[in-house]
Amino acid sequence: MLVVSSVIGCRQDMHDQPKYQPFEASPFFADGQALRTPVEGTVARGHLEEDQHFFAGIVDGKKAESYPFLLTIEDLKRGRERYDIFCSPCHDRVGTGDGMIVQRGFKSPPSLHSSRLITSNPGYLFDVISNGFGTMYSYRERIPTRDRWTIVAYIQALQMSQSMDIRRLTEEDRKRLAEIK
Repeated sequence: MLVVSSVIGCRQDMHDQPKYQPFEASPFFADGQALRTPVEGTVARGHLEEDQHFFAGIVDGKKAESYPFLLTIEDLKRGRERYDIFCSPCHDRVGTGDGMIVQRGFKSPPSLHSSRLITSNPGYLFDVISNGFGTMYSYRERIPTRDRWTIVAYIQALQMSQSMDIRRLTEEDRKRLAEIK
């Protein structure tokens, strides 16, 4: 009895049921395709990226000149951590473009301290991180949106730290800097 019930339990009817795979042909529809176009206005649950400033770095059709949220010191720390993980292998830890991949023979990326990139707005940098540029691939699927913004903030802080005119610092900050050297 046990053998008979175990053989009956192994049937593959549910697994072998007739169905169409998405790109299979189908005689049921006039266009001959099984894959149907979603109804207009359909939004996948959990994927509504309506805030263009936050998700695309765009404000009024232009690259954003501001951040979509108020930055905190924690955001800059997170940005540094994410930069060190995702960006420093190519751009190095200070952004000069002499990371480990360059030391291993790959093409050098541009320095983040070039005048073109120093004058770039946050939306441009966010777009490059999100969609890639030149030989740099897209990080859209690898880095969450908020983390991409924190990386942009860290890059801009890094740029400022490397190109700041020391005369703009307060006397107290100059003394602290002298102690570090």
